[in-house]
Amino acid sequence: MEVGALETIRRNLDKFIEKFDDCVKTRPSRKHLRTYLRGQVGDLPRKSIEPIALEAGIAPRTLQEFMGLHKWEHAAVRRRLQQIVAHEHGDPDAIALIDETGHPKKGDDTTGVQRQYCGATGKKDNCVVTVHLGYAAGDFLALVDADIYLPQETWAGNEERRRKAGIPEHAAYRPKWRIALDLLGRTIANGVSFKYLTADEGYGCGGGFRRGVAAHGIRYVVEVPRSMSGWTRRPATRGPRDYAGTGRRRTRTTLRPDAPAPCRVDALWTRGGPRWRKYHRKGPGVWEVRATRFFPWENGVAGDEGWLVVARNVVDAEVKYFFSNAPADTPLEELLRVAFSRWGIERLFEDAKGQVGLDHFEVRRYLPLLRHLILSMVSLLFLAKETDRLRGEKSVVERLPGQRGAECAA
Repeated sequence: MEVGALETIRRNLDKFIEKFDDCVKTRPSRKHLRTYLRGQVGDLPRKSIEPIALEAGIAPRTLQEFMGLHKWEHAAVRRRLQQIVAHEHGDPDAIALIDETGHPKKGDDTTGVQRQYCGATGKKDNCVVTVHLGYAAGDFLALVDADIYLPQETWAGNEERRRKAGIPEHAAYRPKWRIALDLLGRTIANGVSFKYLTADEGYGCGGGFRRGVAAHGIRYVVEVPRSMSGWTRRPATRGPRDYAGTGRRRTRTTLRPDAPAPCRVDALWTRGGPRWRKYHRKGPGVWEVRATRFFPWENGVAGDEGWLVVARNVVDAEVKYFFSNAPADTPLEELLRVAFSRWGIERLFEDAKGQVGLDHFEVRRYLPLLRHLILSMVSLLFLAKETDRLRGEKSVVERLPGQRGAECAA
């Protein structure tokens, strides 16, 4: 990249950081904020505290104290980031992207670390898991919230480890789907709106998660496991006013004895069923898809009606199952567009780890780790905005007929 372009990016970064100055009250802390963010968007091969501090010519301990001891409002920084996304990149068709990522770590002192499945290595590994909320609007992608998963037995319920890591009392155990709902609610409260949400089957399998998303007025298209069961027609039920023949009033709705048993989604059609249609994803991949209205089995009865979408890859025969609460008249192409937009958060994780050092943290305590997640989102948002700017400038240049003619003449 030319020197002039680099200088423009540096100036733009300084202007961007100014938007967060009122979240960091003291001048020394504001200076350290600039140091950390400049280090994250720079070209250091390792973007942890020590190399960032040494490049800036300050003692690493000084930056460590900024991350772990200085009193600055990291929650306000996160809120400001969300407000920027809402005001500058708001889109009525925006999609919420839910996923988690693992950060392999050695030892057992880093907050949240334990041997658990790690997406980064594709196996059970010693790692920290963080849950994230992404924002997708057209070609624009950003991470807008994140939190640390605290395993129940090894961390959330271990008072000695909590004390040593500085974990506050309010940071109790929450399953990952509950963390995801909390991220969604907090982000919406700060002005970000979503039309749709998508997530993998680790979240989509839970009725509580799906109901929580729907309670925000958001349409979801989530992957579900092949073991999900239900009906393509609502089964007959006996309501709470019916009697069981014992003289006692029934307290909840149940299936009638003659109702058909729920069927697994991978066994719905041994033959026949909705016709397969070709669907070409953006980028590589051609899928055959079919869809039907579906009632999932929840708590012994039929849940709310929605769309069941089955997608089969024509190359390797991989099959995915999606469930959605979108209205019955929603085009299948729209459901698929949302379902397959989940690649966006995988791209965000790749960029966050490769470009701003999301997984380069070497801090162990809860507060500096949480602050690192927030500042990494800020750095990634800046890079996304610069990418948008540079993409726009390139488009303008390419449309100049005189310049294009000159290139052809050469």
